[in-house]
Amino acid sequence: MPRHTDDRAAGMDMAMMRLRREDPRVVGSFKLHRRLGAGGMGVVYLGSDRRGQRVALKVIRPDLAEDQEFRSRFAREVSAARRIRGGCTARLVAADLDAERPWFATQYVPGPSLHDKVNEEGPLSAAEVASVGAALSEGLVAVHEAGVVHRDLKPSNILLSPKGPRIIDFGIAWATGASTLTHVGTAVGSPGFLAPEQVRGAAVTPATDVFSLGATLAYAATADSPFGHGSSEVMLYRVVHEEAHLHGVPDALAPLVRACLAKDPEERPSTLQLSMRLKEIAAREVQGLIDSRPPTQRNRGGQELPTGRLPERYTERNAERAASASGPRQGPGPGPGPGGGSQSGPDRAPGNRTAGGPASRSGRSSRGAGAPSSRTTGARPPRPRDTSRTGGGARKQGARTTSSKLRPANPRLLRQRLIVFVVVTLIVALGIAAAQQL
Repeated sequence: MPRHTDDRAAGMDMAMMRLRREDPRVVGSFKLHRRLGAGGMGVVYLGSDRRGQRVALKVIRPDLAEDQEFRSRFAREVSAARRIRGGCTARLVAADLDAERPWFATQYVPGPSLHDKVNEEGPLSAAEVASVGAALSEGLVAVHEAGVVHRDLKPSNILLSPKGPRIIDFGIAWATGASTLTHVGTAVGSPGFLAPEQVRGAAVTPATDVFSLGATLAYAATADSPFGHGSSEVMLYRVVHEEAHLHGVPDALAPLVRACLAKDPEERPSTLQLSMRLKEIAAREVQGLIDSRPPTQRNRGGQELPTGRLPERYTERNAERAASASGPRQGPGPGPGPGGGSQSGPDRAPGNRTAGGPASRSGRSSRGAGAPSSRTTGARPPRPRDTSRTGGGARKQGARTTSSKLRPANPRLLRQRLIVFVVVTLIVALGIAAAQQL
């Protein structure tokens, strides 16, 4: 897929967006700033009114402004935009159908088209496709309730704004039941996204937009048309006579997309059914992404360690550090030996993590003074679980090391507790003294 990564290409794109010499600078009450694009009917500009509201303003080309057929088609677009109410379409702001060059302005929608996003960044994930499809389905519900069929729904007519996808370009939208042909044997729309009934010249219905939406979702999931590539005649033939290629569409979406691409309009789901199903799929896919994350990513701020092998490894490391820290405390007495039961394998039983006594404080003082002597004499620290440390004090220290994540004991915590104790004692003493004076 071509991408605009070259600085020169990017500069050319910016130059193409600037107003040209032949472009108007003011249309109606709107000041034009730059071009947003050009199509078969005219040019779309970025403009703003006196209050600074930005609009997308579409002006018919001069050579088409005198064509009554194009004027009628443009009037249909404005009429369709006025009738539609919903958050998934661009709101009509103003229009002038009697001007020398008819124009109309809609709310400006920032963001790339679905075609451009997929073309530049690749296919969307299953959750993203389902989320976009659910929003578009809701938008089509509003369109169809207004008695309008879009008839040209495709990736380039969907803008991905920060507030959600928006459907644009109702230039060939027509009332429900109208024919799809402007001339005999000529279908209006984009090959590869047209429904079979449009190609045959039959009446269009809301199911026509469902077919186009299915082809659009397949493109979003695969970055390719479900009917391949070729001339218009080849593409139209495939739409009518061949099944869509859905290789690469996620399994969660493939059955629903296939139902949308049914040749018979009666077999396609309604836009309301489609919206509900896509919402369910989006929620399921998002939950699946959350569940597939490693446990450590879902419990970063928690105090408990994740389940599985990780707690055992943490316990072993903490026990080894605690044993090495308490080794010098044993002095020159007889070291642990296999016969005396003073040394055993790593103990993972929760019983060794009960409350203890003041021996943990002596262990910290001996660690600070005696650790260097153990290095100079070459004495090897005992193994993690030493029966000489099975007393209450050692167990308390072990509990601290496990809960504090790899730190043997925390002098700062002890100081804080001592300070709290002193402060509470003083407050109680002052309270008693005050009570006695009363």
